[in-house]
Amino acid sequence: MVEHWMRQFQDWLCHRLEAADGSGVRFSRDDWAHEGGGGGCTRVLQQGDVLEKGGVAFSAVWGEMSEKAAQQLLMPDRHYFATGVSVVQHPRSPMVPISHMNVRYFEAGNGEAWFGGGLDLTPIYVDVVQARQFHEQLHEVCARHDDSYYPRFKQWADDYFYLPHRRETRGVGGLFFDRLTVGKDGLFEELFAFVQDVGELYGRTYSAIMRQNANLPYAEREKQWQRVRRGRYAEFNLALDRGTRFGLETGGRTESILMSLPPQAEWHYNLTPEPGSPEAATQQLLRQGVDWLAMAAVAV
Repeated sequence: MVEHWMRQFQDWLCHRLEAADGSGVRFSRDDWAHEGGGGGCTRVLQQGDVLEKGGVAFSAVWGEMSEKAAQQLLMPDRHYFATGVSVVQHPRSPMVPISHMNVRYFEAGNGEAWFGGGLDLTPIYVDVVQARQFHEQLHEVCARHDDSYYPRFKQWADDYFYLPHRRETRGVGGLFFDRLTVGKDGLFEELFAFVQDVGELYGRTYSAIMRQNANLPYAEREKQWQRVRRGRYAEFNLALDRGTRFGLETGGRTESILMSLPPQAEWHYNLTPEPGSPEAATQQLLRQGVDWLAMAAVAV
């Protein structure tokens, strides 16, 4: 049931993103097999009108984990089944935010099962009104399932999507949740319905942002700042992201794992935005614990 929905969701999301891009460029297909069992399909769109590089990866794999991998995941049994969809979009325009979404399901050999996932938005230039609207929609979808979800998972995202060596968040945050265990945290149907709503919310919300921001003007200054912010994104994914590290350390499929990296990025020694500049304003907002709902409402 979950695997079937994940496959359909990948198709639905790719079609939605292609329509929002509007170039006629389609997501390519790269089907692959997993040595233990199962496999996946990595789909990538490159050189679109809005999306310079976008990826939507599906997998459904099973087998027996190495002891190291099982310890990292706190698996009660090394035998497993896992399925999920992982998404990262890198737009061409610095006025369209980078975005990420992931939904996943694990099942251990002893029958214990859980869901995880999340989504976040990484603007190159933070628009507080758009950040408020994004978080309003997250709050709404969470409230349909459990009133505690938004504050819990928003805080979890603030803590997770954080670069401690830079003392800054990756973007304006979103939701992050892991190991929502069937039985302990809710019925299978309840947790699955929440994960489905999160995935579909991402598709609706991000495609709308693509359309809203695609034609905003920019120049080389904004493109350079985009490359700098993309560098921060790459730092997070390579040094801190648990999924990337786990995949590389356990012999995962490298091309699919590194699909999330931007096509171009820059690093400048001791770069400090000019005081009072739009870049400095964005830098000041990249911090944990921002109440985007209240702050953006004041900014309107």
